[in-house]
Amino acid sequence: MPLFVIVCIIAAVFTVFIGYRIAVSPQKLFTVGMLALFGGLLFESIRVSENPKMIIPIFIGAYVFSLLIFVPGKNDYPYNLEGHLKVWPYSFMAFYAIGFVIFNQEKVTQKLTEGITLLLSVSLIYWLIDLGIGRFRTTFGYLLMGIVFVFSAFSIFSALGKMKLTKTNRLILSIWSSVIILVFTVDNLIGVFDADKTVSPHLSERLYLSLQYFFLGISAIYILQNYFMIAMLLPSKNSNYKEDLREAVSEHINRYSDRQVLVGHSLFCIVYTAVIYGLNYKFEILPRHTMIWLVIFSFPILIGLYEAISSKFK
Repeated sequence: MPLFVIVCIIAAVFTVFIGYRIAVSPQKLFTVGMLALFGGLLFESIRVSENPKMIIPIFIGAYVFSLLIFVPGKNDYPYNLEGHLKVWPYSFMAFYAIGFVIFNQEKVTQKLTEGITLLLSVSLIYWLIDLGIGRFRTTFGYLLMGIVFVFSAFSIFSALGKMKLTKTNRLILSIWSSVIILVFTVDNLIGVFDADKTVSPHLSERLYLSLQYFFLGISAIYILQNYFMIAMLLPSKNSNYKEDLREAVSEHINRYSDRQVLVGHSLFCIVYTAVIYGLNYKFEILPRHTMIWLVIFSFPILIGLYEAISSKFK
């Protein structure tokens, strides 16, 4: 307890110093996009935890650990405080997201269904089309498109047909879902940070970019969780890989529902995504990465509203 008090006092004093240096620094260290990113992360963590008080210890712990970024490294001479200040907010958000995922494992782990995998597969097909099929006219590109076609067809057939959701099928669909989310993660990061480099100072464009950062913050928790789900399948040093692999496979199977979705919901998913993505492809309403995450988050809400309304009229 005394050590905890000492650490808190040091952190508080250092916080005052950081605030002072940010105020007098000629460089713009904090941006609206950065605040929107953390806003999305905080919003989703509060929504998932269902109790704001539960995230306070994680917030404090992440903040204290993030201050380690100011410790000078071996090649950090002369010491550049402004450089550390630029990295510090992202360090804090990374510690916060990792801490939240670790301490809220069950709540963060998405319960996947055929419908979610179908939604992700159709979104991946749109991603490839919008990115440009011509970019994949190489041996590796054809191999990549072949993999996408096979697993996407498998997920579509699973959602529209009566294929039994065996443990093997659930494992394949769970891993495929995690891979797609990681692909969208990389594209989202590249798209948002590239846009931040070229966006004009006009308020409308800054708000538009902030919306993209907000969605990135919301998705950060699930991005980390799916990364952990994939990483569990890979061997690591000084570990019993057979045992680790058995546990990872069990995690993937258990998080995937063995209940088949309604065919009507699957058809609605295909129509909804085809219309939204088709309009976005033609009129470029939103960047590809933003529209994909918007559809991924909005479709389950629409299904939930439909079921809630239909249940009242039964």
